[in-house]
Amino acid sequence: MSLRSTLDQIGKKFEKGAPLEKYYPLYEALDTILYTPGERTRTASHVRDGLDLKRMMITVVVAMLPAVAMAFYNTGYQSALAISQGAAPLDNWQEALYQLLGFGYDPGNILANVVNCAIYFIPIFAVTAFVGGNIEV
Repeated sequence: MSLRSTLDQIGKKFEKGAPLEKYYPLYEALDTILYTPGERTRTASHVRDGLDLKRMMITVVVAMLPAVAMAFYNTGYQSALAISQGAAPLDNWQEALYQLLGFGYDPGNILANVVNCAIYFIPIFAVTAFVGGNIEV
């Protein structure tokens, strides 16, 4: 059984009048991420293209990855540089976790710089993605 037929079978439970009707937006989001939507614009006022908005946004995210990688490194580097020159590290759970992992504040350690930034960035990103995803649905 193919993924497409499995999704079509599951989709029947989300149709109008079905038991999971109120969760249709979640099903539809998953379905359109995996496959191109079946609905298409039919009028002449729109540009017709095979690229839909979700696939365009995936391209944007992929194009953004090198900038995010550089930001992870540079933020950790600037933090380690300041602390190695005498600035006091923050007194919070992120710094406690960083110390627990055994990294020092060496600006030359690329992995340590990336981990230092990730400890601050990932919780913020997770909350943002969760809230944005719920608003989107």
